[in-house]
Amino acid sequence: MIQRNGDVRIEMLENVQQATIRPLIEQTVKAGTLIYTDEYVIYSALLEWGYEHKTVCHSAGEYARDEDGDGFHEVHVNTMEGFWSLLRSWLRPHRGISQEKLPIYLSFFEFVHNVRRRGRALLGSLLEILLQPEACPQNPI
Repeated sequence: MIQRNGDVRIEMLENVQQATIRPLIEQTVKAGTLIYTDEYVIYSALLEWGYEHKTVCHSAGEYARDEDGDGFHEVHVNTMEGFWSLLRSWLRPHRGISQEKLPIYLSFFEFVHNVRRRGRALLGSLLEILLQPEACPQNPI
């Protein structure tokens, strides 16, 4: 899940079902929030769960829609699509990652996105989180 111009949350799920994704959405997204998705059936219950929901239909060639006529196509999932593209490019040089280690790679990529720092500037943020006792319980500091 990604908030436009905001943070991302990546979570590996056992399966892709409403029962699996619902708790994650409810933990992460405030009820009443407008959620943009494609038309994948897993999202069909968002209205029942208390969220506003708008979709784009990729199978019909729709990738963005201007609903209010202002020339800005506000209904889209391009933010998430772009994020996945960056993630795939970042993972590609590793030429395969075990299912066991993949959550670690995903967590790091999520962290890098959310702190919005690159290169040397990332080191300070990384040390800050690693030195928190709740982040690394084995760290006696």
